Amino acid sequence: MKWSFASVGIIIIGMFGIIIILLFNEITVSNEQDYYTLKDATEAAMIESIDVAYFRLTGEIKMSQEKFVENFTRRFTETSTFGQGNYDIIFYQISELPAKVSLKIVDSTKSYNIYNTYSVDIDATQIDVVNELSAIIDGYK
Repeated sequence: MKWSFASVGIIIIGMFGIIIILLFNEITVSNEQDYYTLKDATEAAMIESIDVAYFRLTGEIKMSQEKFVENFTRRFTETSTFGQGNYDIIFYQISELPAKVSLKIVDSTKSYNIYNTYSVDIDATQIDVVNELSAIIDGYK
């Protein structure tokens, strides 16, 4: 009889371990994917939104704020989970001259239900993965 209880205990511990592994797998993969997507989309959008006419006249790099926001959101939604993620894009600072950007991406993972024994409600746990990036384009005359 004691071996049957031990077998059931091992199966329950194994199932709990698999759930924990799946949760941390989603968090780490989501974080890594968001970081590289954020980095690549920011770099491409900044280069794409450089005001070429102003650069030819003055020799200084100036970026258009509206073009950057448009290019970044388009690129980020195209490459991040194929537009199906639950993202919040927060632009902290966009400076045209010198061309620099500070932004933050908040990605909410799937909600997991964790049963609380002290109340009758089932709490939905949702983890937010936050990535911040500051970028600047610098050039020489």
